[in-house]
Amino acid sequence: MAITTEDIKTLREKTGISVMQCKKALEEAGGDMEKAVIILTKKSGDIVAKKGGRDLGAGIVQSYIHAGGTVGTLVELNSETDFVSKNEDFAKLAYDIAMHVAAQKPRFLSREDVKDEDVVKAREVFAEEVKDKPKDMQEKILEGKLDAYLKERILLEQDFIKDPTKTINDLISEATQKFGEKIKVARYVCYTVLGE
Repeated sequence: MAITTEDIKTLREKTGISVMQCKKALEEAGGDMEKAVIILTKKSGDIVAKKGGRDLGAGIVQSYIHAGGTVGTLVELNSETDFVSKNEDFAKLAYDIAMHVAAQKPRFLSREDVKDEDVVKAREVFAEEVKDKPKDMQEKILEGKLDAYLKERILLEQDFIKDPTKTINDLISEATQKFGEKIKVARYVCYTVLGE
């Protein structure tokens, strides 16, 4: 099947990824738009891994104030160059993450930030919940509950509020592929008016 310029344009609008990458993905997918999206998503993980060791020298701090002014967040999103950090789409990504933080109020940025004592406390609670389950299944059920519990509290693992089919980490991976640079949420803070 011949790949048209219109197909490439549609895929680019859908993903925000470069024309050349969209063209290659469509060729690899035999013109199937949905397969091309999957191919681009898979490749974004490879690209993130390759760029993992690069230094981050630029970034943006983006804020979000929820309607009524009772919740506000700040997010620092870093990139390798100010060329990317000054891009409008990069600022929009930082804003979307700030809005997500205001809505979901994650407790940790990544799994590495979870303290051992937090895991021990959660494990104790879930151990009590699974004690009546069959002995051979208790550990597997407990691990599943613990993993789900942490996923709800870790920013990078949370489902994005505007598109629950993607995690925040998926958004970062897509942006890394789109901009061709390593991108990272450096830190965030959420303020809530007492009593809210």
